[in-house]
Amino acid sequence: MFTCHISQSFKLSFVIAILLLVVTDYCFCINTKSINASLAGGFGPAIATWYGDPNGAGSTGGACGFGNDVTNPTYNSLISAGNQALFKSGKGCGACYQVKCTQNSQCSGFPITVTITDECPGACNNDPVHFDLSGKAFGFLAKPGQADALRNAGRINIEYQKVPCNFNARLTFKIDKGSNPFYLAFAVEYLSGDGEIGSIDISSSNSNGWRAMQQTFGATWKVDLPSGVTGPFSVRITTLESRTTINAPNVIPANWAPGQYYHI
Repeated sequence: MFTCHISQSFKLSFVIAILLLVVTDYCFCINTKSINASLAGGFGPAIATWYGDPNGAGSTGGACGFGNDVTNPTYNSLISAGNQALFKSGKGCGACYQVKCTQNSQCSGFPITVTITDECPGACNNDPVHFDLSGKAFGFLAKPGQADALRNAGRINIEYQKVPCNFNARLTFKIDKGSNPFYLAFAVEYLSGDGEIGSIDISSSNSNGWRAMQQTFGATWKVDLPSGVTGPFSVRITTLESRTTINAPNVIPANWAPGQYYHI
């Protein structure tokens, strides 16, 4: 009896020891990855160029549909066009990135935050990640008094990381000028957090539930309105990465008009 009791205890202890080793090893691996990621700071390599006026906003049109709004204080012309790795066929519009340069003597080494508001097609896609910055943003990467010298370099190596957007503005719906009682389209601006739109749904008090909208280009989405469906309209946005849902009840009024801005 005594011998049997020792054997059972030994087996139980052996199993517990093995389990502890497995769990401990697993936890060690996870922690190591977390530490390495923290030490790396999250920055990865990219290429930067610039376009437009040296101190301007790049393009005041842009493939995202923000138009002249990129010059306003919220964006402050600190914007960028991106290749497909960043633009994501328009789904990358509104995303925020920290960028910095350290390899040129004119570089400050300090990160600035830019928003994707345009596409850089063609040769930009020869690089894994390519930011075509506004002239103003490119100059902001430089040491004081060195902005023109850095812009003269034209093409530089930079580091970048995606960061949550923190716009000092209300979420905005800019009604497309081609909208009418049977067709509604709008651009979404100042989406804090992810910044990127995954999907949009719309409803009204006299419609049958939610209707899915379709992306027309960039951050501009559209929906065909059945006869008799009128505002006010509520909008539901689902972000691309975190799948966060943002609700904007009755944000577009019954008397909405093309070219107008509506906020929550």
